[in-house]
Amino acid sequence: MLGALSMFSGGRGSGFGRGRGRGQEPPEGIPAAFRPEDPAEGLSVPAPRSAPAGREGPSPDALSEGFGHRPVMPAECLEALAVRPDGSYADLTLGGGGHSRLVLDRLGPGGRLLCLDLDPEPLEAARAWAASDPRVTLRRGSFADLPAHADAAGMPPLDGVLADLGPSSRQMLAPERGLSFGSDGPLDMRLDPDGPVTAADLVNSLPEKELADLVYALSGERASRKLAAEIVRRRRQKPFATTLELAEVARRVVRPPSSGKRVHPATRLFLALRIEVNGELKALEALLSRVRDCLAPGGRLAVISFHSLEDRMVKDLFRPGPKSIPRLWDPLWKKPLVPGRAEELANPRSRSAKLRAAARTDGPAPDSQAAGPFAPPGPTAR
Repeated sequence: MLGALSMFSGGRGSGFGRGRGRGQEPPEGIPAAFRPEDPAEGLSVPAPRSAPAGREGPSPDALSEGFGHRPVMPAECLEALAVRPDGSYADLTLGGGGHSRLVLDRLGPGGRLLCLDLDPEPLEAARAWAASDPRVTLRRGSFADLPAHADAAGMPPLDGVLADLGPSSRQMLAPERGLSFGSDGPLDMRLDPDGPVTAADLVNSLPEKELADLVYALSGERASRKLAAEIVRRRRQKPFATTLELAEVARRVVRPPSSGKRVHPATRLFLALRIEVNGELKALEALLSRVRDCLAPGGRLAVISFHSLEDRMVKDLFRPGPKSIPRLWDPLWKKPLVPGRAEELANPRSRSAKLRAAARTDGPAPDSQAAGPFAPPGPTAR
């Protein structure tokens, strides 16, 4: 079940000890991979406000199509990819198509663009602008399988790959997806509507200790044991079926943060369940272990993450190894880029975003480092 937890068994020192409530020890054996001081990705997306006059970069209104999603840090992503008219690129999370269309605008007749998504809805919506364009290939599937998708699309070695992680605003705001506690909906949380496991399956069937461990490891929720105990007690009376039923349990159990930040009590619980339902960390692990082989020498990888588990994985990939081992990546910046204040006002979901990017080095990777710091993952046990 807890396949994602094994990835962090060698985690570095914990931030969980700071400010922990009396008697609230972390579940035994769970590493500190999540920094509690980092805000979890917001699960209720407020309505965007108008950007102030003079905002630099592409207009968010121009990039926000009827599909209801604004691309995060669009100008910075274009800078990271350094799009060439004759280059080959991949957008691994199509969503509303904002990033893809920006790349496409800079491609010439000989350029290529591969667009992936787990969800069939954005792919269907993209046919309006991509179906008649021979430069674009749309494919449904996980970015964990990027090499297979690139081969099937007949793509040459890629000059740039972009991954905007996590769900889109459209998915977050759709009650039927069950990703938000802002409105009632089925307790689903699948980004791929054909996925085998829902959040209801997890909260209604996991043993109490496994549920507590999962929530703590994937979100840093200090009240994970109390939450798991209350969920198990409540499901004996009636299985959970809706988002508001589960959010109400969190509201009763989770205390407001001592920092005074306005964080909904269910935020971390929902984040952990969504990550596990969709195998998000396993998919990212697989992508990071394989993407270098899909890139041409000098090709660039850009990743937008929304919580520190994802960001740490990308940071570790780009970190140089011992001097005796050739560098595999040249980071474009020493620190990740984050949205400016104007973008945060125009697109509140962007507030927790971090963009890291690096170029593949020219030389081949030695055998011991061929997959970067991650070994290709096996199937997640459930």
